[in-house]
Amino acid sequence: MKKIQQLYGEVVQDRRLRPVKWLWAIMVFILVGFMLTLWLIVKSGIPSFTELENPNNKLASEIFDINGQVLGTYYVENRIPVSYEQLNPHLIAALIATEDERFFSHSGVDFWALARVGFKTILLQKEDSGGGSTITQQLAKLLFERPSTKGKSAPVRAALLLRTKIKEWITAVKLEKSYTKEEIVAMYLNKFEFINGAHGIHAAAKVYFHKSQDQLNLDEAAVLIGMLKNPSYFNPVRFETRTRERRNIVLSLLKESGYQKEAPYEKMFSQTIDVSKFRKQEQSEGPAPYFRAELTKWLQHLIRERNLKKSDGSLYNVYTDGLKIFTTLDLKYQTYAEQAAKEHMTWLQQRYFKQWKGMNPWTYEADDFLKKIRHEALISKAKASPRYSTLREKILGPKLAGIKGIKSTDNILEVLIAMDTNKLIINELYKNGYVDKIEIESYRAFYNSPEFRDIANTYKSLQAQFLKEFKTPVKMNVFDYEKGEVEVTMSPMDSTKFSAMHLQNAVLAIDPSNGHIKAWVGGIDHQHFKYDHVTSRRSVGSTIKPFVYTAAMAFGGILPCQEFEDIQYTIAPGDANFNVDKEWTPNNATDVFTGNMYNLYHGLVYSKNSITVRLLKEMGSVEQLRDLLDKVGISKHERLPNGRLAVPLFPSICLGAVDISLYQMTGAYTTFANKGTYREPVFVLRIEDKNGKAIYNASPQIRPAINPFYNAIMVDMLKNVVGGDFAMGLKTECGGKTGTTNDYADGWFMGITPSLVVGVWTGGDDKWIRFTNLNDGQGYVTARPVFQKLIKKLETDTTGIFNAKLRFPPWPEGVADMIHCAKVKTIRPAAERNQIQMEKMKRDEFESEF
Repeated sequence: MKKIQQLYGEVVQDRRLRPVKWLWAIMVFILVGFMLTLWLIVKSGIPSFTELENPNNKLASEIFDINGQVLGTYYVENRIPVSYEQLNPHLIAALIATEDERFFSHSGVDFWALARVGFKTILLQKEDSGGGSTITQQLAKLLFERPSTKGKSAPVRAALLLRTKIKEWITAVKLEKSYTKEEIVAMYLNKFEFINGAHGIHAAAKVYFHKSQDQLNLDEAAVLIGMLKNPSYFNPVRFETRTRERRNIVLSLLKESGYQKEAPYEKMFSQTIDVSKFRKQEQSEGPAPYFRAELTKWLQHLIRERNLKKSDGSLYNVYTDGLKIFTTLDLKYQTYAEQAAKEHMTWLQQRYFKQWKGMNPWTYEADDFLKKIRHEALISKAKASPRYSTLREKILGPKLAGIKGIKSTDNILEVLIAMDTNKLIINELYKNGYVDKIEIESYRAFYNSPEFRDIANTYKSLQAQFLKEFKTPVKMNVFDYEKGEVEVTMSPMDSTKFSAMHLQNAVLAIDPSNGHIKAWVGGIDHQHFKYDHVTSRRSVGSTIKPFVYTAAMAFGGILPCQEFEDIQYTIAPGDANFNVDKEWTPNNATDVFTGNMYNLYHGLVYSKNSITVRLLKEMGSVEQLRDLLDKVGISKHERLPNGRLAVPLFPSICLGAVDISLYQMTGAYTTFANKGTYREPVFVLRIEDKNGKAIYNASPQIRPAINPFYNAIMVDMLKNVVGGDFAMGLKTECGGKTGTTNDYADGWFMGITPSLVVGVWTGGDDKWIRFTNLNDGQGYVTARPVFQKLIKKLETDTTGIFNAKLRFPPWPEGVADMIHCAKVKTIRPAAERNQIQMEKMKRDEFESEF
């Protein structure tokens, strides 16, 4: 019996001890598992001390000029670090009060906050629970990607959260051991991405408020610290209302913390966020900003078109893959071109403002229809501003927040609102390219929905507020030639007009022997005027006439000394192969026909429309001109977005009634300076990957375009155009042709030298931004001086980059006999002598003033 009891007791005791053993086993298992998890986490992504000291940023791509000098850099991040001592005290106080009030007392991890965020995330299933991480942990988060728990089951969310938090803890502890608290604050604000190209706090202050971070007031500092929670969601430019609410939370926490008790917190709570000076961070600084902007588009297109891939099968990225782009640009040429353009345009803009003082370009010589078009263009420019975007989001944004699958631009809303009086106007949505045709029914349904009427009324209120605010003067910065920009007080609408009334300018310089583009100026200031005018199409005016003359000589058998009468000519229906449906009878630029006889030299130097039209009539069609243009790089097959031929079949193209880019026209003129051979312009010679492997080599087209015999004659004619009374005072042998379009909307000058061809264009973005008379608006005044200044700068350069002693090639045999009208070139009819004398007096006055 005792043995049985003893045995039973041992069994009972063993049973009692078994749970304890299991408990110990489980604890050991958990401990081992935890240690193993820690080991795996450490091995799989914890930054080392070296990595913390030297973060592995994405590789920037570099752009080099022809001499190997760095022209620019493509990067994802462009940070200017700010030390703790340099940080605005408002930013530090707001950061501590909002993100981590116990920052200076913990060692990197706040376990009470961690418990709170864990409860909300796991049990309440809130993706963005907030408030759980210290500033040190938030800095740690920026060093590795954090997985999302959205849509995951509770166990998976718990595992991901634990794994992430452990990584954050370890990294945070490392950071706390490696850096002081002050250094961690500075690192965090310098590392944070504030979107819109604002990498770090220095850039954020510049982008959103156009000031240095140490100049931020308390209200502005609260906006930026509020963005730390979610910069895309609390974007003050797009979402002013919610960002203002977030800012007020930051201000409330600051007030509770006792920071600057005398600060007008109540007043700040009611203030809207002023982002009128917002300017997205762009890589505009440095030389050739327009060129670099166009180069970006070209590179991205090239990579897609040629399917340029890395070893992992993904396409190259110019911002992250460390490419080296070797261009043809020459920084010295570029600098001189930018200086020449700025010097001339500063003078020309003053002349323009002086002429238009007390006048309004938006109503000048305009009927009601034209006034409407110009007014709509002005309103469109005003609405493109960040100021309007902020106002729109504030008033209309909440109404549109719940609308899905519908684009709600101003143009679309106005078409839909107009349906109240015209149901068929909805077709304008796809006719104007606002939506695809298959989407029309969706927008019809949207129009008939209960929400639309409320949106329409709110949109009308927005427009009323827009007109009110844009007529109210405020302080702002505007473009200034001397200082870059100046602070003024004017209404936003007047500011829009002021910017629109600035004449633009573009310059392109090409080496004709190899097609290398050496200088590219796309506008007067890239920071304020982004549109590139080198690649934009404009009417070319008389700059096309040398090609008409060349075609007439090369294909039409016309001799350079052959004379034609200066009278008005007409091309009528049924004439030869012109296929016109009504008479075309153009005037001369001065509306005067002298009745005198002109050879081709006379006709070109005086740019007589009459002689040009007569030459076209002699050829019998525009096809020979179009064929020649095609050979010199201006395609006769290219079509515009509207489907029309870029170089139309109309006879008016002989007088420049055709839109061609400065890029194309300058490339075409290089043919004259290269003995009749066309070389396709090129601006990138080679692209290498980060290891030095070439992934692209330029192979531009080269083809004979003009018979060297007739090309030599045309070069002599172009030299004659800038000789005698029209000389430029240059050491360099040169030729050229001006161009002026209808109403003086465009001024051109195409200049050639033995080693450089330069194209210059000047005009307004809108064609009603122009001079009102020929004396001021002709290409001789608006464009030619830029060429003259650039060549003079190159001539005075002492580094030997330009040889002013070079001369055009000798004439082919027979040319001298063909142009034996040299005496005729200088003999002018009596009527012309008087006109030339008057023009010379005006030019002398212009040049002395200039």
